[in-house]
Amino acid sequence: MTLGQIAFLGSGETSLAGGRIFETLVRSISAPQIAILETPAGFELNASLVAQRVGDFLQTRLQNYKPQVSLIPARKQGTAFSPDNLEILKPLLSANLIFMGPGSPTYVVRQLRGTLAWDLIRARHRLGATLVFASAATISVGAWALPVYEIYKVGEDVHAKAGLNLFADYGMEVSFIPHWNNADGGIDLDTSRCFVGMERFDQWRALIPPAETLLGLDEHSGIIIDFQCEVCEVQGVSSVTILKKDESKIYPSGANFSLNELGAFQLPEDLQAGIRSEVWDLIASASASAEEEAPPAQALELLQLRKIARARKDFAESDRLRDQLAALGWSVQDAKEGQRLVKI
Repeated sequence: MTLGQIAFLGSGETSLAGGRIFETLVRSISAPQIAILETPAGFELNASLVAQRVGDFLQTRLQNYKPQVSLIPARKQGTAFSPDNLEILKPLLSANLIFMGPGSPTYVVRQLRGTLAWDLIRARHRLGATLVFASAATISVGAWALPVYEIYKVGEDVHAKAGLNLFADYGMEVSFIPHWNNADGGIDLDTSRCFVGMERFDQWRALIPPAETLLGLDEHSGIIIDFQCEVCEVQGVSSVTILKKDESKIYPSGANFSLNELGAFQLPEDLQAGIRSEVWDLIASASASAEEEAPPAQALELLQLRKIARARKDFAESDRLRDQLAALGWSVQDAKEGQRLVKI
């Protein structure tokens, strides 16, 4: 089992700091296939625009890595855009970087818990895909989800709600609070601790198990968790804070700390544990299809020779190589970003 990295951002996924974190992650990914879920903002009328902004940012910021970016409109259960609709989830089957970002944490939990989409995300991570969570999504995947909208916007009493608990797969109980150092309220209103303020945050913390590990992420800051090395690296402009029952630790940008600071990490004995078998069948089938459609080495070599011929404006040679590729069963498509092979 080769677990992919996981990055958590306190905010600013399309900021300079966020871009640097994404670039750090894709350096170790061959041919990035990025899937962006619309789920966190699925209740908004402009959910697709929220995701598209991130997609456009990554397409530009990571252009040197030639990413393929897909938006997954898994917005709401019981609709055509359900997180159980395989047709819209297909990019997840082969994605090697999966992102979720701003929206409502508790909405994410309600829409993803027990769904095909959530099982696919977990399965892809166990097969090496990188996961990136920002803002609301960061909260939602923890053991406990801070109900920010309900408390800060609606005025409900402070209460605790269970999260998607991603780290339970690895024997850990960790909850996440982004926007840890938010100061939008100025001197008149404490909006730290993800807008609810320190007083209400302390009330919420008293409602969850005392042994729970909490990770607070400052804005435009985050961590990258490397499960192979069992190390967490802090990146961005500020710091992260680890809260446990009797202690608090702050790690500034550039610092590293052991994954065991977040809990006793352990791999599941079985790769497929806790994830329905049909999910693994879907991924295996998609992988087999991709391998069948991959251009052979000979075709790739001819494609490179054609690129060289076109660069020196030898169009006769370019056409001859195109014909050779066609004889192998591949056509060449020329686009602004370069040439690619398509199975005939």
